Amino acid sequence: MKRLPQLKEDQLVKTIGTGKVILFFTADWCPDCRFIKPALPDIEKDFSDYTFYQVDRDENIDLAAELNIFGIPSFVAYNNGEEIGRFVNKDRKTKQQVEDFLQSLE
Repeated sequence: MKRLPQLKEDQLVKTIGTGKVILFFTADWCPDCRFIKPALPDIEKDFSDYTFYQVDRDENIDLAAELNIFGIPSFVAYNNGEEIGRFVNKDRKTKQQVEDFLQSLE
């Protein structure tokens, strides 16, 4: 998983480019984020048509606010720079829930 550098929303589309992208908002201190992290390599493999970026919410607090990310872990999907879906809340997420979200995008 690539790590997104610190940036603002107006820089986001240029950074993620074209194609299908998933932003995974997380933080080192977040227990629910640590819960889902071990499942992410399998999720990335199963949804290989997406490029996954880890976004440290604390490093990118302005970006998180601009995108209305107020709970983590959260996932935001893009296709060619346009947001196509989001799984954003403060609840713990299971592998199945994340996979269901990704399948709903198709």
